[in-house]
Amino acid sequence: MHLDLSELPQLAPIFRELFKGFHISRRDPELYAQLSNFQDQYRTLFKALGFELVCDTRGFYYFVPDQVAAQVNKTAQRLSLFTFILVEHLADQGRDPIAVLDGGSLGRDELPSLLEKYRDLFIQAEVQTSDELEEKILRRMTHLGFAHEENGIYRFLPPMHRFLDVCLSVQQDRDLAATLHSDLPLPIPALAEQDGLDDMLDGGAPLALDAFATEETEEEALARAIREEQQEIDA
Repeated sequence: MHLDLSELPQLAPIFRELFKGFHISRRDPELYAQLSNFQDQYRTLFKALGFELVCDTRGFYYFVPDQVAAQVNKTAQRLSLFTFILVEHLADQGRDPIAVLDGGSLGRDELPSLLEKYRDLFIQAEVQTSDELEEKILRRMTHLGFAHEENGIYRFLPPMHRFLDVCLSVQQDRDLAATLHSDLPLPIPALAEQDGLDDMLDGGAPLALDAFATEETEEEALARAIREEQQEIDA
């Protein structure tokens, strides 16, 4: 394919945002429109640079680095753990997790009770206060395009589906195990950061939390980190 760079006037800001792990959605109308109108051209160019441009049908774009395996860092672990906690917390309250995480919101005033309820889990993620919960998790979500904050209200954006899909899959596996009354361990998917939630989230300095098998899917990789956190607490 012949690439005419004059057709890609937003190339620099698009690459900069995607490279640092940001998810471009309809909330970024200019960049999103440029990607949507010239998707093939951008995909071809980024592939030549070693990146896979992914377009989720729910309305957002992100990078998958062209690498066989990667490691999870603390930021990715915190974000996935927080999503898993939030799904269970909302379900316990009788609220629909999907409705909240798909365009819904969470207020800053809800953080203290959430932290207290899941304190043991948050401590393992090095989050011990409401301020740390907001700084290390929610604000990172906003910086990466997963949420938008205004006046202490965090509204979740479509990219949250990347975490939500895996969290719901893990929950379904747990429900199935309970139904079968089986003591046999279910296959544990793994969270590897080939989708950019690794060296991109913390500025290119991945923290080795585990060694993962190669050729894992994104969903398997994300679920593994969540599962391992839950298993440590259950133990």
